[in-house]
Amino acid sequence: MTVERSSVSAIMAEEENLDPNTANHCPIQKHLPAIKAIRGGEEGASKEQKITCGGNGYVWKKSKSTTVIQHSHSFQSSWTFWFDTPSSKSNQATWGSSLRTLYTFATIEEFWSLYNNIHPPNKWVHGSDLYCFKHEIEPKWEDPVCANGGKWTMMFPKATLESNWLNTLLSLVGEQFEHGEEICGTVLNFRTRGDKISIWTKNAANKEAQISIGKQWKELVGCNETIGFIFHEDAKTLDRNARPRYTV
Repeated sequence: MTVERSSVSAIMAEEENLDPNTANHCPIQKHLPAIKAIRGGEEGASKEQKITCGGNGYVWKKSKSTTVIQHSHSFQSSWTFWFDTPSSKSNQATWGSSLRTLYTFATIEEFWSLYNNIHPPNKWVHGSDLYCFKHEIEPKWEDPVCANGGKWTMMFPKATLESNWLNTLLSLVGEQFEHGEEICGTVLNFRTRGDKISIWTKNAANKEAQISIGKQWKELVGCNETIGFIFHEDAKTLDRNARPRYTV
């Protein structure tokens, strides 16, 4: 069964009697009842074992307890988490060869179970990247779906990074964007000089869709600053000298 956009918002909001039409704009604390419902209680998982996922950084947490899910609610699309670390990047022959998949999920319950067992960004090694892309789309410029696209990017202070990352994820997997069919996925770059979240899209030339996505994303995270959209084509040829073609 596929859950429509309004139904996804309602399910995520129902634990706190939120208005489903505005659930995607609520701050992170509004999602806590849903998190607790999936984890099975206030305290969540019991003792944890850390598992390294390439290189020097811990990303994955494994709980000894198991939550039994009796009902599932499917997203319109399946999504895959990908991960990369500085040490694995340094040994790669070509860019992207060190990327590895973590897990593919297709339901709300799978998302929360997975998200709650990934360490928050403040426990990562600087230089790490975490991606969440629609299933079968690789987070690479060379992927046929991404090749003609581009990305919106925002910088965030560490104090708000995790909440904005979660709200971005919820809006993508919950199909809250008007032009959601244009979205490939999102990436969180954990860096010493500043942490970034980007949304990758398919067709950079579709200005109307890109502007709409940028405006909706700003509204979601409460951003009042100007953000820019860079074409992948420009990034490949100009590298750090690439400049945004669209701004909102």
